[in-house]
Amino acid sequence: MKRTMILAICVMGGLGLATAQTKDGGISAAMMKDIVKEQKQLPVNKALVNAVAANAIDDLAKSHANAGALDTYFSIETKRQSITDQKSSGRCWMFSGFNVLRSNYTQQHDSIQLEFSQAYLFFYDQLEKANLMLQGVVDTGKKPLDDQRVQFFFHYPLSDGGTFCGVADLAEKYGLVPKEVMPESFSSDNTSKARQLIASKLREYGLQLRDMVQKDKSQTAINKAKVRMLAQIYHMLEMTIGQPPQKFTYAFKTKDGRSVGRAKEYTPLSFYQEVVGGPLNGTFIMAMNDPRRPYYKTYEVEYDRHTYDGHNWKYINLPMDEIEKMAIASLRDGRKLYSSYDVGKFLDRKRGYADLENFDYGSLFDTTFGMDKAQRISTFDSGSTHAMTLCAVDLDEKGNATKWKVENSWGADWGQKGCLIMTDRWFREFMFRLVVDKKYVPEKILQAAEQEPVMVMPEDPLFLPDE
Repeated sequence: MKRTMILAICVMGGLGLATAQTKDGGISAAMMKDIVKEQKQLPVNKALVNAVAANAIDDLAKSHANAGALDTYFSIETKRQSITDQKSSGRCWMFSGFNVLRSNYTQQHDSIQLEFSQAYLFFYDQLEKANLMLQGVVDTGKKPLDDQRVQFFFHYPLSDGGTFCGVADLAEKYGLVPKEVMPESFSSDNTSKARQLIASKLREYGLQLRDMVQKDKSQTAINKAKVRMLAQIYHMLEMTIGQPPQKFTYAFKTKDGRSVGRAKEYTPLSFYQEVVGGPLNGTFIMAMNDPRRPYYKTYEVEYDRHTYDGHNWKYINLPMDEIEKMAIASLRDGRKLYSSYDVGKFLDRKRGYADLENFDYGSLFDTTFGMDKAQRISTFDSGSTHAMTLCAVDLDEKGNATKWKVENSWGADWGQKGCLIMTDRWFREFMFRLVVDKKYVPEKILQAAEQEPVMVMPEDPLFLPDE
């Protein structure tokens, strides 16, 4: 009896499944026959099928013709500095931003070796992102939980990512300290577990704040509750990243480790004033190449990661020709630049080389991959994923760029002694953001950057933070 019942249930389930699959838009039996028939019209190379099944796709698609020795000469190259390592964290934006700041300082003090503490500023980055989430939940507390903006805060309560705008805001507000004063911790190098726990706590707190808002609790009561919540987040950050110093004694050192002059007492803000010298905000523009939108227009990203404690992320959209001219002008003057890319595309990791001809995926799968840059962005197929420090360019006899080099933050043993070389054709397809000091920006672009920005939403595929 039991076997009969089980058989009946299985038959009914099978019939139900077959019925479900024959709905309009599903894969019917007739459609499956057509799919298989189409396959029979394609040439089948059993050796190739076996190779793809048993090997990494990149190993099979790698272009042998493009695997020769790399040309490492650059006609314009900034002074080399030590290579950093972000380890298992998404702080590339901070490492790249710090590379620019320390290069600007050591350009005037050639014998000095300097590296800023990423752990120090990351502490305050995480605290401010926690505040953004909690205050965002308060501000949207009357909206339903499935509202798009409410879901944004609960979906992304905390992240490692950011842009140079965050470096500028955080450094001006909290200052900087040398790496020796606040070195990395295990959790600053390996951020996933601490971030997961803090994000869970923020979601819990977010529900509590929403409840207070919906019950019409006073603003004073809500603010007190938020302070208590942020105090707990502060404690978790202290436990995982370390306690940020309020004062410290420090002597600058030469590249061979000798002290330069006597040690002085600093606060993080006084140290920032000594090494940076003044405000960063207002000294640069962020250029973006987004072919989906009109060029020479300014845009601002709503709810950037430091909205309540700094500036929204603002940028001017420019064609690649304009971006390259500014980059070349800065590099000619010895100034490195913050830049970001879709770094995983066509990247030969072993050689530290990015070029469109590195891999031939189309031939391997007997197809084409034909989307242009705008289409890739629109469909989430491509976007800025990683920030690096632009440090060199090679020009042909007409002054046009043929290849570029960036300082990466994956350690000195990676790629080209810690650097990545990219061809200009790759650069144009997968470079997205460039931060340029205003003195290298043409007047027409400076004027365009001052226009009233168009507000865009953070869910846009191009506005995920660099990691």
